Amino acid sequence: MPFDFVSTPARHTRKARGLTNYLAGHAAEASVARLYEDRGVTICARNWRGTTGEIDLIGRDGEVVIFIEVKQSRTHDLAASHVSDAQIRRIFATVDEFVATEPRGLLTDVRIDLALVDGQGRIDILENAFAG
Repeated sequence: MPFDFVSTPARHTRKARGLTNYLAGHAAEASVARLYEDRGVTICARNWRGTTGEIDLIGRDGEVVIFIEVKQSRTHDLAASHVSDAQIRRIFATVDEFVATEPRGLLTDVRIDLALVDGQGRIDILENAFAG
């Protein structure tokens, strides 16, 4: 009988861990969305995908469009460490792509926030996380 690579225990463990991380990420995004909505921000898009990348959440606070990258891990510091320079470049490119469709185009007031969610579900919002 040939060896079945598909059903090896390591593959099942990786698959289960991947599913767990996927579900935890979506739960974190839902919690962050609720927090912003509680603060009066209207969430107008979730997992918005352009040609250059994806934005987890997009909200509107008056005239300001808020782009929110959500990172979830055991600790806030560990979650923050998962943001790479390449990802930041993709976020900026995707923000530009989204605001190009807005009435004011690239003159639209924007803010890019980083929402960190730890293993206990605590949320730390870093407003204008990538400014400067």
